This record gives sequence, C-alpha cells and structure tokens, in this order.
Amino acid sequence: MNPEPLRIVVIEDETPAADRLISLIRAVRPGTEVLAQPDSVEESVAWFLTNPAPDLVFMDIHLADGISFAIFEAVPITAPVIFTTAYDQYALRAFSVNSLDYLLKPVDPDELARALHKHHQRLPLSPVNVQALLQALQPARQYQERFLVKVGDQYKYLTTDDIAYLIADEGTVWLVNREARRFPTDLTLEQLEQQLDPRLFFRINRQCMVRHTAILRIHAWFNSRLKLDLVPELPGETIVSRDRVAAFKGWLSR
Repeated sequence: MNPEPLRIVVIEDETPAADRLISLIRAVRPGTEVLAQPDSVEESVAWFLTNPAPDLVFMDIHLADGISFAIFEAVPITAPVIFTTAYDQYALRAFSVNSLDYLLKPVDPDELARALHKHHQRLPLSPVNVQALLQALQPARQYQERFLVKVGDQYKYLTTDDIAYLIADEGTVWLVNREARRFPTDLTLEQLEQQLDPRLFFRINRQCMVRHTAILRIHAWFNSRLKLDLVPELPGETIVSRDRVAAFKGWLSR
C-alpha cells in the first residue's frame, strides 16, 4: 500500500536548498503538499501560531534570524521534526537521545527515503527538549576563546570575556571591550557569528553582535523592533531588527 501524500512545512533560509529538498521529497512521496516555507524563526513562530499542525516538519538549524531551537521555546510543535543541518556526525549524536531524525547537508536521497520511511512506520518521536539538545551539542563544538589583535605596532590577546559587542563600520569589523576600546579584525561578522558561543553572543542586526552582559536596558521601539542600551554605550541607536526580535527574546530567555 502506497503511503498517502504528505502535508509538510519546510523551514530553510536558503531558497536553493529548500527547492532541492522539496524536489527530493516529492520524488519519494509524490503529491507532497508544501504548506509553508518560512525562512526565519519569527516567520515560523507566526505560522505555527495560526495554522494546524502539518504531517511533518523539515527544519534547518541555522536560520536568517537565529537558531531554529528558539521556535520550540516560543510555540508548541506537535508535528514530528526532521532536522537538516551541516553539523558533523559527532555533534549529531545529540539528536539520537531525543529520538529525532536528521539529514546531513547536502541531503542524500537515500537518507531522505530512510527518514520518510521512519515517519511512515509511525515510529515514536519524543518531544523536543531544547536544553538537552543545546547541552549535548556544546561539547562537540569548540568556540573561540580569544583573539589576537593589533595595538599600535604590538599584538595582544583579547579574550571573548572582554568583548562587549562587535560592530561593522565602514568596511571594518571592530571588537569593542568593556572599556569601550575598539580593536579591528580582518574577520566578517558572519565568520565571527560562527566562531563565538551563541549562548553568549547574538547578532541583532546586519552591523552589530552583542554579548548578553553588555545589555543594560531593552525598550520597545517602532515597527515591532527593540532598542538596546549597551554598556559601554554605543553611539547612535542600537536596534534589534524586526526579523530577529523573536529569536532575540528566545535567546535572552534561555
């Protein structure tokens, strides 16, 4: 007996990757209906709050506005989830303790077929324990603890504990310490976002990434955004982009 077509949600911030995944799914399960393709935590939360649960959810871990685990903290997900991720095999042991399935990018058609077969057989899936996932992933990932920075004609170490926030300004990314001293780096914010511990640092917009201990006050702002007062003070207005607000709140709550 052939399995019935699926009603799925694909949460992925890279359109080519989402399109390829949907094509592979339909090759295994013809007639599959894609109910939604949100590309961010905020859009995903909004969809699950206003729609009935799909048959299955495919979810990338890194989204446009943060880590997809924040979705589970904001809204109950009752549908089974298959993660798609670029984490290595060692880190992926985390998912086995929660009976979750995963697909390693680039998605292999045979592995996809195996995952869909598991879903068709109605094998039990445990509820997502976000904290357990984060804790299990943590030992497998080593984050940057210090940076070599240039001061005049000398070099010194700047530890991540000393960094209050990071800002991109006129083509240069600056590491700003607790005393408001700026140190230039050749790295981009995207590269630094991968190297710094996401429990401690959050990318609030295209130009700024902050450490939680640098946040003094949070204000509601125009167009559903947030305004931050930082220590040390950052000249101008420090705004959390609207598409990152939901993930930012989840990050602080965690």
